[in-house]
Amino acid sequence: MLLALLIAAGGYWRFTSDRLEVRVVSVERGIVEETVTNSKAGTLKSRLRSRMSAETGGRVVDIHHREGQAVKKGALLVKLNDTSHRARVQLAEAVLETSTARNKEACINRDLARRDLDRARELRRNQVTSEENLDRLEVKYRTTEASCSATEADIARARAEIRAARAELEKTEIRAPFDGIVAEVNSEVGEWVTPSPPLLSSPSVIDLIDPASLYVSAPMDEVDSNRIRVGQVVRITVDSHPGESFPGRVIRVAPYVLDIEAQNRTVEVEVEFDTHPDPGTMMVGTSADIEVTLATRDDVLRIPAATLLQGGKVLILEEGVLEERMVSVGLRNWNFVEVTDGLSSGELVVESLDEKEVVAGARARAVNQDDNPAAVAAGASR
Repeated sequence: MLLALLIAAGGYWRFTSDRLEVRVVSVERGIVEETVTNSKAGTLKSRLRSRMSAETGGRVVDIHHREGQAVKKGALLVKLNDTSHRARVQLAEAVLETSTARNKEACINRDLARRDLDRARELRRNQVTSEENLDRLEVKYRTTEASCSATEADIARARAEIRAARAELEKTEIRAPFDGIVAEVNSEVGEWVTPSPPLLSSPSVIDLIDPASLYVSAPMDEVDSNRIRVGQVVRITVDSHPGESFPGRVIRVAPYVLDIEAQNRTVEVEVEFDTHPDPGTMMVGTSADIEVTLATRDDVLRIPAATLLQGGKVLILEEGVLEERMVSVGLRNWNFVEVTDGLSSGELVVESLDEKEVVAGARARAVNQDDNPAAVAAGASR
């Protein structure tokens, strides 16, 4: 009995040892998505990023926050020398004080002239005073009334000058326009900074980024531009987080195609994360890729995309022999291809197509890449 088993085992070994070893996968049911990806690397950006310059020229006297520090909206970032600006405010305040005193004096004189005029009119009705005296008092009243009004205008002008001087004083401070993180400081204490002239830009004094408003801008091939819509589901991968993907949605598709490179025209697509990553875990400027889902089908027959040959063919392992099979396909992406006809669930499709001996008609046996015994047994039984 033992001898018969040994003879049978030896025969089986000779029968199988001359066969090719191929990796196979079982045709299964699952989800297949039709997707498109960016043609060149995308970039992680911040919706809120401010490269701030000074609104007035001056010497830097203090830098309150450095690179990497978190700041709140309104926080003082950089302070310029404000000696002359404070002097202008004090001068304007002194002018206001003087104008107020003159106005008070002029209005008191107006009120006295008004009372003198009223008494003269009463006396004139009683024929006690002359017409000339009445005219003189009326002129005096009109003059003092005009003087009172003029000093009131001086007060309004002095207050306007104070507001203007204080506005110029505020320009010596660069404050955070939103909550964020200081990305870069391009000046030091003692250096002179100047505002940008009209139609020109000068280097920013400080760069502020909001890490909570991240999005990805990615160039998509122009041939896909008509199929991408706002609201479509996206998978985002970021180079600094290998092996991870993040769900998102398309929020903008540019209304024009970039033609900077005539042979590689693209349309810009912007994508936001469904859940914003924790601030500090991703850096603005990092390379990122997006995969836009155009259509999805559930519970369909599917095979790995790498098993599909040119011309819509696959190799299957059938009873120890490789057989070429024509298949009809539907949706596809980088990972899976939907099979609409030509294969049945459970059939074994060859994955190791990079070996030249793997051709139709070759005798083969199935092994998994990790030598899974179940796959080997399945291949041998066929």
